[in-house]
Amino acid sequence: MIEREQLEMDVIFVGAGPANLAAALHLKYEIKEHNELVSKGIRSGNVIDDLEIGIIEKGPAVGAHILSGAVMDPIAIRELMPDFLEQGCPVDSVVTDDAFWFLTEDSRIKAPITPPPLVNKGKYIISLSKMCEWLAEKCEEAEINIFPEFPGSELLYDDEDRVIGVRTGDKGIDKDGKPKANFEPGVDLLAKVTVLGEGSRGSLAKQAMKRLGLDENAEPQVFSLGVKELWEVPAGNIEEGMVIHTLGFPSDAKTYGGGWIYGMKGNIVSIGYVTGLDYIDPMIDPHAEFQKFKTHPAVEEVLKGGKMIKYGAKTINAGGYHTMPQIYADGLLLVGDCASFLNGQRIKGIHTAMKSGMLAAETIVSAFDHQDFSSYTLKHFHEKFESSWIYDELHAVRNFHAAFQKGRWSALLNSGFQFLSGGAGWGFLDKLHHEAGHKRYKKLSEFDYHGDDLAQRYPDLKFDKQLTFDKPTSVFFAAVAHDEDQPSHLHILDTDICATRCAEEFGNPCQRFCPAAVYEMEHSEKTGRREIKVNFSNCVHCKTCDIADPYQIINWVTPEGGGGPNYKGM
Repeated sequence: MIEREQLEMDVIFVGAGPANLAAALHLKYEIKEHNELVSKGIRSGNVIDDLEIGIIEKGPAVGAHILSGAVMDPIAIRELMPDFLEQGCPVDSVVTDDAFWFLTEDSRIKAPITPPPLVNKGKYIISLSKMCEWLAEKCEEAEINIFPEFPGSELLYDDEDRVIGVRTGDKGIDKDGKPKANFEPGVDLLAKVTVLGEGSRGSLAKQAMKRLGLDENAEPQVFSLGVKELWEVPAGNIEEGMVIHTLGFPSDAKTYGGGWIYGMKGNIVSIGYVTGLDYIDPMIDPHAEFQKFKTHPAVEEVLKGGKMIKYGAKTINAGGYHTMPQIYADGLLLVGDCASFLNGQRIKGIHTAMKSGMLAAETIVSAFDHQDFSSYTLKHFHEKFESSWIYDELHAVRNFHAAFQKGRWSALLNSGFQFLSGGAGWGFLDKLHHEAGHKRYKKLSEFDYHGDDLAQRYPDLKFDKQLTFDKPTSVFFAAVAHDEDQPSHLHILDTDICATRCAEEFGNPCQRFCPAAVYEMEHSEKTGRREIKVNFSNCVHCKTCDIADPYQIINWVTPEGGGGPNYKGM
């Protein structure tokens, strides 16, 4: 039995993303305001003692594992910090112009009017990594404790299934599961309220949903995978502040997908492609879709003469309002992307994540005022959400992604009816059904494929390492680092399925949906068949495998703290 240190705090935030950083900072502001109003007799209630607030983060530093496009709607940060620009918020550029392109195989159709959800003029192009780094500095100035390299490995419960804190991951375990000389057991962080803001497919949020049944009344969560590169290009290739979104090539009409191109300071271009992880063709490879996207003449022209300087990939919780789990439980709140707070139509989640965190903070103040941390009080988080502008925004697009599960052209028509009706599917249906992405694969036998050779789907795609890159090269530009002498954090629950049913039925799609070449099928002399090989040290922490495996037998858990990609500046 491992003896673990226990550290008592009042509030623990798991994950140092925009939701939790905004939540922790707002919590400090709200407590100060509450106490001042109570002291003056303006508000009834009790003075709240200074709380011990902690944020744990699995990355080596805040921002290291943060990745987004990103164009930020400033509505939430203006509420949090009206003088955010004066305080030094690291805004890269102001959006000066928008464009929407429909791409065919070799031509571009520029929309005469940018669709209203994609109008971004006056908003801000940012590096979300830099943004979180800056918010963390503000938190530390407010005496909030931030603990990098401390992944949350499991939630702690009492005998009545109330969440009472989180256990951090052990350090110094070798690949065989044995303690090394530098072994450090994880710490039990006890808290009256634990807030999960782990981003898309949070590992603790996943545990909590299963144990507490938080998603029983929700539609299945659905996800997309965004693959991104930063390029340095010659002056004049694109104007600073230019924001371009695309639809069409290279996605087929049955697959949700679209690209972005953002002009940033210093002739830097943020470019990426989003592929819905509810595609039906098991040979689709989101990394290859992105590489093919760059070969379009209109896109290649933007990158001409430039060089790729960084790479990353991240899943997006795209289902929206109807896929939201219950966002509270005894001692627990869920914020940001892990709770489906992203607006899939606008492809924006920074502002909604931050606002969700701020509403959680206001709920926590009430809980400490009443000294009640049960669902009875924490359910006010849901009530605050339904009374806020986030609800208005997300409810109006509640059926957007579900419509695309019927194909692009049907979805675009459906979206028009939704726009006119305030979000109702086809103008009259309150809820369109989502199907979990992993259930939507068709078998290889339904296509004209023979084996799992990627060239069958992408016969013309070549990796020249100038415009297009293979996965190992891309991983190098993600600056991924894991200590290889540790247990794999990618748990395959039944490898026999990989070698038999999955190989035959779907051609092992993990080889393709992973954007970091983590999964390979190799011939085994021992068994005489191809067996799964897991290169966990390549992992960029996108969690696609946990989401997209057709048999749901891959379980992504947190590796030793500090390991993973380095998205600093992305």
